Amino acid sequence: MKNYNKFAIVGLIICFCFIIAGCYLAFNSNAEDKGVSPTYEDPEEETFYPDLLLVSIPEKIPQQIKEYTGFTVSFNKDNHTPNYVSWELLDKEIVNERSRSDKFWQDEEIIGCPSHKDYSYSGYDRGHMCPAADQKWSDEAMNDCFVMSNMCPQDHRLNAGAWNTLENKERQWAKRDGSLIIIAGPIYSEYDSKTIGDIGVRVPSAFFKAFLAPYVEKPRAIAFVYPNMEAPGNMQDYAMSIDQLEEILNYDFFSSLPDNLEEKVEANYSFIEWNNSK
Repeated sequence: MKNYNKFAIVGLIICFCFIIAGCYLAFNSNAEDKGVSPTYEDPEEETFYPDLLLVSIPEKIPQQIKEYTGFTVSFNKDNHTPNYVSWELLDKEIVNERSRSDKFWQDEEIIGCPSHKDYSYSGYDRGHMCPAADQKWSDEAMNDCFVMSNMCPQDHRLNAGAWNTLENKERQWAKRDGSLIIIAGPIYSEYDSKTIGDIGVRVPSAFFKAFLAPYVEKPRAIAFVYPNMEAPGNMQDYAMSIDQLEEILNYDFFSSLPDNLEEKVEANYSFIEWNNSK
C-alpha cells in the first residue's frame, strides 16, 4: 500500500508538471503569434508606424531610392535633383556635437547625380533638402547630408530666409514632440525649363515640406510650399494641409498610417497648434 501511494503521488506530480508546461507553451505560442513579448502586460501600449518615410509617386516619374545615414532620397535622373528627401528627426538628435561639414560630394551610385561644380557660378545655392543642422548627431550623417543627391538649385533669398526659418522651427517641433517625420523636395511645373551646370540640373519653381507628428497624443500633420524666390510674410501664409499638397504633387504621403488616422491628419491642419510651444 505504501509503494502504491508513493507511485500515485509521483504520478500526480508528473501530471501536474505536464499541465504547467503545456500552459506555459500555449501562452508563449500566443504571444509569439501576436509579435509581442510574453512579459508585456499590454502589447498595444507602444505604437509604431513603419514606412512613413516612403512616398508613393506616379510611375512615370524616374526614381532611384537610396538610404543614407539619417535620411532617404528618391532621386530623379532626368531633373538631376531629388523627387523628395525624407527623414525622422528625434528630440535626442537636436544636438550641436559636430560642426557643419561643407564638403559637397557626388554619389557615383546615383544615376544622374550632379557634381558640386554644376552649381558653381549658377546664381543658385546648393539647397539642402535635409539640412545639415538636423544631422549634427553623427559624423557619418553630417558627411552624408552634403551629398549632391540631397541638393536642389535654390534661390539664396529663400535658402537664407524663409526656408532657413522653417528648418529652425522643425528642430523646435521635434524637440517638443519627441519625433517628427519630415519630407521635403522640389516642385516642378511644365514651364520649369531652366537648367544649370554641364549636366543640366533643372531649376524648380517651388519647394515643399511636409511634417507629421505621429506619436503625440493627438497626431497631426502640416505642409508648406514656398516659391523659389524671396518669400515675404509669415510662415502661416505658406501653410496647407497634406491633402492640398498631394493635389499639387500627385504624391501619396504617410500611406502606412491606419486609414482613419491618415484621413484625419491629412485633411486638417492648424498652424497655431503646430507653432504652440507646448
